[in-house]
Amino acid sequence: MNERTALVTGANKGIGKHIAQLLAAEGLTVYVGSRDPGRGQRAVEEIGAGARLLVLDVTDHDAVAQAAARMDRLDVLVNNAGISLSLAPPTDTGVEEYRRTFETNVFGVVAVTNAFLPALRRSPSPRIVNISSGAASLTWSTTPNPQFTPGSGAAAYRSSKAALNALTVLYAQTLAEDGFKVNALAPGLRATDLNPRAAAGGDPAEAAQGALRLALMPDDGPTGGFFSWDGTPVPW
Repeated sequence: MNERTALVTGANKGIGKHIAQLLAAEGLTVYVGSRDPGRGQRAVEEIGAGARLLVLDVTDHDAVAQAAARMDRLDVLVNNAGISLSLAPPTDTGVEEYRRTFETNVFGVVAVTNAFLPALRRSPSPRIVNISSGAASLTWSTTPNPQFTPGSGAAAYRSSKAALNALTVLYAQTLAEDGFKVNALAPGLRATDLNPRAAAGGDPAEAAQGALRLALMPDDGPTGGFFSWDGTPVPW
């Protein structure tokens, strides 16, 4: 019997919901993290067997700690919750937008990861997947690349995901001796409500397949990596 458990933050819609569906289909018990109880419950009902609601606002650090304290063991953590408030360049982005974006995309990941580390340490094969963005790649932001045209828009979102990439490397290095695999995923532009540009993107389910591969990474797999949805490495 498969007794593995997973938590996907921001899983009531979009890529996160598809990731939760795929993990449940693999037989894991999946906690669907959602700020909104109603939307979260609807997602749980749509995913079906194996899905459990976990009301979780990643910016409420006390609530995150309380939720983690109730979980005995966790095998997979997918830090998917994220926001993009505008497509503005840095010259038109106020400090408050940076604060709000980093609160979810960076500080929220730290709060959730650190709070659930005790439960993850009880797993024989703990996995952490951070949903990043190809737009966070400093290499792709300054040179021709396969995913987008270099530009200066979405400054708060892109810089927050670049910070998330740095954290991915640091967590991977820190936790390597404990058997953790910590990797980041560039899902590509997907048809979600993240921002107006995303509406023209591809199928979110395709990106979720990439997250599934990292979530079920074998023990001899890489850690501290940045991968595209199709499994190819993305330059930092």
